[in-house]
Amino acid sequence: MDDNKMIRDNADASVPPPRRKIQSYSQQLAFPISHRDPNRAHNARRKHSLEEARMPKNTDLFVDDDVDDQHFFITTTTTTTTAKNNNISNNNNKKDNVGGALVPIGSSRRHDQGQRSIGSTGTEGGLEEFVASGGGKGIFKVPYRSAVDPDRPPTLDLRPHPLRETQVGCFLRVVGCTDAQLWAGHEAGVRFWNFRDLYGVGIGASKGKEGEENAAPFSESDATSPALCIILDGASRLAWTGHKDGKIRSWKMEQSVRDGTAGFKEGLNWRAHRGPVLSMIMTSYGDLWSGSEGGSVKVWSWEAIEKTFFLSTDEKHMASLLVERSFVDLKSQVTVNGVCSISNSDVKFLLSDNSRAKIWSAGSQSFSLWDARSRELLKVFNVDGQIENRVDLSTAQDSGIEDEMKVKFVSSSKKEKSQGLSFFQRSRNALLGAADAVRRAATKGAFADDNKKTEAIALTVDGMIWTGCTNGSLVRWDGNGNRLQDFNHLSSAVQCLCTFGSRIWVGYMSGTVHVLNLEGNLLGGWNAHSSPVISMAVGDGYVFTLANQGGIRGWSITSPGPLDNILRTELSSKAHVYAKQENLKVLVGTWNVGQEKASHDSLIVWLGSVASDVGIVVVGLQEVEMGAGFLAMSAARETVGLEGSSVGQWWMDMIGKTLDEGTTFERVGSRQLAALLIVAWVRKNLRPHVGDVDAAAVPCGFGRAIGNKGAVGLRMRVYDRIFCFSNCHLAAHLEAVNRRNADFDHIYRTMTFNRPNLLNAAAGIIAAGIHSEEGKPELSEADMIVFLGDFNYRLYGITYEEAKDFVSQRCFDWLRVKDQLRAEMRAGKVFQGMREGVFTFPPTYKFQRNQAGLGGYDSSEKKRIPAWCDRILYRDNRSGTVSKCSLECPVVTSVLHYDACMEVTDSDHKPVRCIYSVEIAHIDESIKRHEFGEIVRSNEKIRSLLEETYYIPETRISVDKIVLLNHDKCFLQIMNKSDKENALFELFCEGQSTIGEDGEAYKQRPRGCFGFPRWLEVTPAAGMIKPGQMAEVSINHLEFHTLEEFVDGIPQNWWSEDTLDKEAFLVLCIRSSRSHTSRSQHIHVSHSFASKSIRASSRCSSAKRTQGTRSKS
Repeated sequence: MDDNKMIRDNADASVPPPRRKIQSYSQQLAFPISHRDPNRAHNARRKHSLEEARMPKNTDLFVDDDVDDQHFFITTTTTTTTAKNNNISNNNNKKDNVGGALVPIGSSRRHDQGQRSIGSTGTEGGLEEFVASGGGKGIFKVPYRSAVDPDRPPTLDLRPHPLRETQVGCFLRVVGCTDAQLWAGHEAGVRFWNFRDLYGVGIGASKGKEGEENAAPFSESDATSPALCIILDGASRLAWTGHKDGKIRSWKMEQSVRDGTAGFKEGLNWRAHRGPVLSMIMTSYGDLWSGSEGGSVKVWSWEAIEKTFFLSTDEKHMASLLVERSFVDLKSQVTVNGVCSISNSDVKFLLSDNSRAKIWSAGSQSFSLWDARSRELLKVFNVDGQIENRVDLSTAQDSGIEDEMKVKFVSSSKKEKSQGLSFFQRSRNALLGAADAVRRAATKGAFADDNKKTEAIALTVDGMIWTGCTNGSLVRWDGNGNRLQDFNHLSSAVQCLCTFGSRIWVGYMSGTVHVLNLEGNLLGGWNAHSSPVISMAVGDGYVFTLANQGGIRGWSITSPGPLDNILRTELSSKAHVYAKQENLKVLVGTWNVGQEKASHDSLIVWLGSVASDVGIVVVGLQEVEMGAGFLAMSAARETVGLEGSSVGQWWMDMIGKTLDEGTTFERVGSRQLAALLIVAWVRKNLRPHVGDVDAAAVPCGFGRAIGNKGAVGLRMRVYDRIFCFSNCHLAAHLEAVNRRNADFDHIYRTMTFNRPNLLNAAAGIIAAGIHSEEGKPELSEADMIVFLGDFNYRLYGITYEEAKDFVSQRCFDWLRVKDQLRAEMRAGKVFQGMREGVFTFPPTYKFQRNQAGLGGYDSSEKKRIPAWCDRILYRDNRSGTVSKCSLECPVVTSVLHYDACMEVTDSDHKPVRCIYSVEIAHIDESIKRHEFGEIVRSNEKIRSLLEETYYIPETRISVDKIVLLNHDKCFLQIMNKSDKENALFELFCEGQSTIGEDGEAYKQRPRGCFGFPRWLEVTPAAGMIKPGQMAEVSINHLEFHTLEEFVDGIPQNWWSEDTLDKEAFLVLCIRSSRSHTSRSQHIHVSHSFASKSIRASSRCSSAKRTQGTRSKS
C-alpha cells in the first residue's frame, strides 16, 4: 500500500500543531527542544498529562460533575493517586507506535511479545484501525477455532445445535436407543432416527421444520403432552413414554416415514398418575413401573398389558380403561395405619437391576429398594447410605390422637375444659403444623444438603450401582444398597450417566463428558456441548449425548482411543468440502441521550439513513432515565428479576419504527439496567441464522450495585458463531482514568449471560448459557465482541480553548494524541486487543442541547473540555498468525463507516454509529456428517480398528437343556475361554409355552423387555466373567406363585399360576467390553408339574386365601 495512505495516530514533536492567534501551551510544543531548557520542556509536557493527575491525593468529599450522578447520592471516598498507578509514560506521549499502532489495510505485522499490537482490516475497502496492546494472552486471548476440535474426539452431529428460538414448545428432553433406532422425547411428542440414515444429508427447509434443516432424517409423532421419560421394549417392539399430563403412551417402532408434516400415531395410552410421569422402567419380569410426584410408585403387570394386544377391533376402545385400572399402588401397600415407609419426595429415577431382580426408586435425597418379582419393599436409605425409618403421620391418625386427648379432660368443668382444650389444641396444632411443614420441606430438600442431591443413576456390568450428585461427585453402591466409594473428577453437577461394557460415561452441567472405567478412574474427558448434557444412550457403536439446547452428538464407544486421531485427520483434510462462508453488515450505534427523548428526524439521521443494507442493528443508550428514586427502584427490581421502564420501552418502539420493525427487521433481544439499554434487531431474511439470544447486566455505580454506571450486554449466535455486544457507561471525570479501567475490567470478567431476556422469557424459554472454560470470562469465548457506549475517556494535557481551536481547524490527528482511551489502550491497560476504526469526526461531548454546529460545545461556567467519550470498539478472531477468514479464523471484520451525527442536537452527546463488514466461516453440518460416514465406511485403518471392536470372547456353557424337577435348583456354568478379554453375559427369555393335557405346546409371546416368566428365577441374569474364569448362574422353579388381579389398586381376583408343564426359551448373549455386537446361545428350560390349576374369585371365603398363603409358606 502507498505510504501516502498511512495515517499515523501520533503527532511527532517535530510536526508543529496549527498556529493559534495567541500563544498557548500547544504552541510551546512546536518549539525545537534544542531552543529550550530540556527540564522546562519536560515540565511543560507534564503539566496536564496523565502522569500526574490533578485529582487530589486525599479527597474526602467527591461529587461527580456529570449530570447523571448529580441525581443520586453524594459519596465519601478516599482516593490515592500516584504517578505509578495513574501513569501514561513520557515515551508514549512522544511516540504513538509503542504498544499500539494504527496500520493500513492489508498489513500483517505480528505482535511483538504483547508490547506492540499491530492489526489490519480483513477485507478491502475498510478504514484503518487502531489495535490496543495486551491482546493475545490470558483472558484477552482470541478463542481457538478449527475445523475439527483437537481437544475432543471427532463427533457425529446427528442433530446440530438448533437455535433456541426455533425450539419453543419442542425441546428434546430424553433419548434412548434400540439396536436399530434412536428415540427422543420432546415437549410435543416423540421422534426417532433410523441408524441406517445416520449419515444422511439434512432434511433441508422443504419439510417445514424450522431449526432442523441440517438434522439427519427422522420421523415425528403427532403432538402430545411433553414426554419426560422413555423405555424401549425390543420384545414387543414398542416404545413407552411417560408424559407431563400423567399419561403413559406406547408407540410402534416400525413406523413408515411419511412425506409432509403428518406425524405417526400413538398406540395404547392411559392415565397413570395425577401428576407427571417422572420415571419408568421395565423389570426382569416384564412389569412396567412408573414414578411420579409425592413418592408415588405404580406397577402395571405384563399380564394386564398383554391382554390389550388380543382385544378385537370392537374392544380396542376398552384397552386404555382396562390397563389404567389394573395398577398396583406400591406406596399404599407400604402404608400401614397411616405410617408410610418410603419418602414423599418425587420419584425422579427408577432402575432395574436385572442381575438380582431388584428395583431402585430414587428421589433427590433417598432410595428405596424393591423385589422385582414380589414387589416387596426391601430397604429404605438416604444418600449417605444410612437406613431410614420413616414415620409419616396421616390426618386420620392425627384425629385419633386428638380424640384420645379429649377424653383426658372429660372430668373438668366446662370453663376449665374449654380453656384447657383451647390452649392444648392451639399448642398442639402449632407444633404439628410446624413439624409437618419441616417434614414436607425436608422431603423437598429444603433443609438437606443440596450438594448431595441425586441427579442420575446407572447400573454397570459388574453389578454395581452408580449415582451422580449436584456437587459433581459419583457414588458407587453394591446391589444391596451399601455405599462403597465416592469419586470426584469435576465440580460441575452431574446430569446423566450411561454405561457400556466396562466404561461409564458421565454428562455434566458444564457440558463436559467424562469416561471412567469400572474402578472409577478417569480415562478421558472433553467439552462435548456448550450447554448441560441432560441425557445419554448407546446404540450402533456410538454414545449419543443430548444437550439442553437440543443438539445430539454421537461419540465412538472406543473414545478416547486411536480411532479419534485418524478420524480427526481425515475430517480436517475434508474441511474445504463442508466449509461455507457468509458476509453481512452490522450497524452499531451508541448515544448518551441525557434523559431526553429524540425526535423521529434525529433517529432517521442516526440509524434510518444507513440501515438499508445491514443485516443486524445493535443500539446502546445511556442515561435513558436517571434520578435517585428511579435508580434505587431499578436496583430493587433487579433483585427480583424485573427490568425495563416505560421510557426504555418508548425508545425501543421509536427505534423499531425507524427501522420498519415487523416488516423489514425483527427485534431479537433487549436488556435494560436502570439508565442503560441495549437492543438488537435482525433483518427478516437473516433471522433463521440468528438466535440463542441471551442478555446480561453488570452494575458498576456506587459499590458495583447501581446501574447509573455499568454495562448491559447481548449475546447471540450468527451462523453458529458467537457475537457479543456490550453497552457500557464508565466512570466520569477527567482524572478518573483508573476507575474507568477498573470498570472495564470488572465488566469483562463478570458479565455472565445466564438469564433470559424479555423476549425469551415471554416465550417461556430458559436460557441455557454458553459455558466457558473454568475461570475464563464468557466474553473471552466470543468470536466477535463489540464494546459500545459512553466510555467517558477525555482529552488530557490541553485546555478548553486549545481543544476548541483544534476542533475548529479539524486537527483530529493531533488531538488523538491527547485521547486518554488511546493512551490507555496503547499501554495495554484497558480494552486489551480491541480494535477501533480511525475516526475523523469531532469530539462528541459536551454540547449545549438544541444548538447546532461546533460552536455548541459547553460554554457554561464549567466549560468541560470537548472529548471523544462515545466510542465503538471490537475484537474478532484474528490473531498474530491468522488473519484470513477460514474455519481457523471464522470471523473477520472490517470497519466500513465510523462517524458521529453532529447535526443531531437532542442531547449533550452526539450519537455515534459504526458499520462493520463481517465475514463468517462456518460448517455445513449436513455435508460434514455425510463426509464423516464416507470416511468411516472407506478408510482402511478405521475399518481395521472397528473390526477389533467386533471381537467377542469365546465361551462354553455347561448345558443347553435344563429340566427342573420338584424343588431342584440347576446351575448353568459359563466359561470364558479368552485369556485377554472380559466376557459380558446377559440372559433373557425370548418366549415360553405351556404343555396342555393333550401334550400340545401353546406358545406365548415374549414378555416385556424379554422378561422371565414368574415361575422362573435366574440369578444372576447378567454379569462379567474375567479371562479364563467361570460364572455360575442359578436357575430355579418358583412354585405356587400367587397372582392377583388389581382394579383401581385393589386386589379383586387371585389364582395360583398355571400348574401345567412349562417351557422357557432362554437366550445367552455374550459380548466383549468394547463390542456393540453379540453372540447368542439358546438354552431350553422345562418343568413338569402334575397338579391342576386353581382359580377363585375375590368373593370366595377368606379361608381359601389363608389356605393358599399357608401352602406357600
